[in-house]
Amino acid sequence: MNYSIGRLAELTGVSVKTIRFYSDEGVLPAPERTASGYRRYTDDHRAHLELVRTMREIGLDLATIRSLGRRPLKEVLALHLRAVETQLTALQRTRTVLRATLDRDDPTDADLRRLHALGRLGRAEQAMLLDSFVDQVGGGIEARHQWLANMRDCMLPELPAEPTTAQLDAWLELTTLLADDDFRDNLRRSSDDFWAEPSALDAWRQTTAAMVDEIGRAGVAPDSPEAASVLARVLELTGQTREEWLRVFDEHDPRAERLWRLVAIVRGTEYQPPAVATAYAWLEQALRHSPGEPD
Repeated sequence: MNYSIGRLAELTGVSVKTIRFYSDEGVLPAPERTASGYRRYTDDHRAHLELVRTMREIGLDLATIRSLGRRPLKEVLALHLRAVETQLTALQRTRTVLRATLDRDDPTDADLRRLHALGRLGRAEQAMLLDSFVDQVGGGIEARHQWLANMRDCMLPELPAEPTTAQLDAWLELTTLLADDDFRDNLRRSSDDFWAEPSALDAWRQTTAAMVDEIGRAGVAPDSPEAASVLARVLELTGQTREEWLRVFDEHDPRAERLWRLVAIVRGTEYQPPAVATAYAWLEQALRHSPGEPD
């Protein structure tokens, strides 16, 4: 059955002006026209228009509706539910910050910065931040880029719906750190040699495992007299001199560990450094405690 635009408006409760606008904007499929140029709508147009009206009533914008085409209503509603849940989570976080701010007698600039950051760092912005971090630090070495891509979602966990001030501040510091070009460049430069040669990477894994085992089995403090013999064995295992190791530690960016401490705070868990990080910390302390001893 064919309808004039006036009749379609009567049947659907949508004004003639709105129907014409939807047709012109591509939200409603273009109707055929009579020889005189009048629009003629079909039952398909009527069903589609009612779907568009439903989607508008639940809050979808025209750009979204246009991009969805003629998908089943259930699929459209599922997409909208995801959007609503994301908005609710963001609103809950904002509410938490506002409540904490209002509990203070004298709100500060830091409180305003938290609110501003929450408003500008939605999921899309977070995804772009992580993508750019992986691309910049990956630096053209495929193995490193893939490793970072696999770690991508771990580096910026979702804030709880009602975060504590500590969690929020850690999350904001984390986003700032991930966006820092100097931090990114340091990570890339310091890991170039590590990732450039696959065989060297395998050798590093074996050597590091042996070092972790040696230090762990010894069970002595790095500043104790017993540490000297353990240190000598570690230097022999790694094939690096005291000066070479000290140079590595001097060039190391402590923000790399800070990143994972922040991740733990956001997650509400206790930071547990990996065994290799604990071994490196022991090695650095032992080296700096006895700098004058021969290798």
